[in-house]
Amino acid sequence: MRLLQLCLCAVLLVPLTGQAQDRLELQDGWTIQYFLALPETDPSGAPWPLAVFMGGGSGNAPISYEVYRFYARELANLGWAVVVPISPDNRSFRGANVNRVRELIGEVQKRDDVAAGKTLLAGISAGGMSALEIARRHPDEVRAIMAVPALVRDVDNLKSLAGMPVYLRIGSDDELGWGMQYEQTVEALQEAGVKLDAQLLYGEPHMFGLDWDRVADWLTTLR
Repeated sequence: MRLLQLCLCAVLLVPLTGQAQDRLELQDGWTIQYFLALPETDPSGAPWPLAVFMGGGSGNAPISYEVYRFYARELANLGWAVVVPISPDNRSFRGANVNRVRELIGEVQKRDDVAAGKTLLAGISAGGMSALEIARRHPDEVRAIMAVPALVRDVDNLKSLAGMPVYLRIGSDDELGWGMQYEQTVEALQEAGVKLDAQLLYGEPHMFGLDWDRVADWLTTLR
């Protein structure tokens, strides 16, 4: 997994020229760019369910490309259409960006190969916390949450997530000390009544590779 970290850091040096990006002009005058990963197999006429996978930190283009390259395409191989938004203001996908992500979801779901309805929200670090925020503010629009990792620092309105499937992973050797807050986060989510699949990954840092077989098993429970 340390090798994965080095690869992710190297991606920051790679220009995005020529990479597949789309953009959406938002109702508030801002523009949001995004990557879209689709399954390579034929859906046989059935549209793919939609997932939004948000990067950490500022959610800028290099960070979002990391997510697209190392995570979104893996998730797409499991039968999901995956949108990776690029923050329009170099801030995480919280606050005003919540409604911008929701508007992006609505636009992507107009595609013939993308299903309408509830969305899987996924995120890394600040992106995982954004997934939790969007879901607790608009739970009727969310199918499930993948927080890999995320913390719960604000329990306001957390009970709106009651019954929501949540896949949580945090590294025990997290450089930011998130591993030490794992139990607190699990307790808050359990008290909120979510359907929690949580694990502290021993020896793993803040960013880590996912066990896609485990993810696939969890995703089957959502369908």
